[in-house]
Amino acid sequence: MKIAIINGPNLNLLGKREPEVYGNETFEVYFELLQKEFKTIDLIYFQSNHEGDIIDKIHEVGFNFDGIILNAGAYTHTSIAIADAISAIETPVIEVHISNIFKREDFRHHSYISPVAKGTIGGFGLQSYKLALQSFL
Repeated sequence: MKIAIINGPNLNLLGKREPEVYGNETFEVYFELLQKEFKTIDLIYFQSNHEGDIIDKIHEVGFNFDGIILNAGAYTHTSIAIADAISAIETPVIEVHISNIFKREDFRHHSYISPVAKGTIGGFGLQSYKLALQSFL
């Protein structure tokens, strides 16, 4: 089984950015823990602050991977282009959020990703990614 985890803008700052919201752990450290726990899954990780790079990665893995876990960051609330990219591929996508977006600012309550995703998981910190992985098993 091949699963891609794709993170969007500012998620490269995990561990530094707003630790009261996002925690103190970097995603790279957490990704290593996921790889150790899910040894039977071929996991790849990609992060970009650029919308086009995220779309390119979705296109790249969207026809030959078994799943995509996507935290599009702020693009969740703004990017019709990423939603269109998900609609264009065959691989199922799970939308993930570290925080509960519905407990935050009103503009974060709308997602362009949710209508085209297989499901949405959020509010469980970095464990949201683990829950998404388990959903593919």
